[in-house]
Amino acid sequence: QVQLVESGGGSVQAGGSLRLSCAASGVSFSGYSMAWFRQAPGKMREGVAAIGRYGTTLHADSVKGRFTISKDSAENTLYLQMNSLSPEDTAMYYCAAKIGGYGAFFSDQYSFWGQGTQVTVSS
Repeated sequence: QVQLVESGGGSVQAGGSLRLSCAASGVSFSGYSMAWFRQAPGKMREGVAAIGRYGTTLHADSVKGRFTISKDSAENTLYLQMNSLSPEDTAMYYCAAKIGGYGAFFSDQYSFWGQGTQVTVSS
C-alpha cells in the first residue's frame, strides 16, 4: 500500500526558507516519478516541481531559481527546498507519486497523494 506523508511546512517571513519532506512507503523511487503540487485558497492546484525515475527535474517558472526538488532513494524521501519565499507561495503543498515515467505537472497522471502540509509566508 502506497503512503505519502508530508512534513516541514510552517509559517515563515518573506525571504525565509523551508524544506518540505515527503516520506514514501510502498513505493520504490526507481519505479516511480514524484512531484510537488500546491493549492492556495480559491485557486486551482498547480505543479511546483517534478522529478522522474532517473532524476530528470522540472520546476515551475514561478519557483525556478528559488525551489529545488530532490530525492533520497535510499531513504525513500522526496524533498522540496524552498528559498526566498514570498507571500505568493502561501498554499497547501502536496506530494504525489505515479508509477513509471515522468509525469511532469499533469496531476491526473499521479495516482497517489499525501495529505498535504501548510506553508504560510507573511510579508
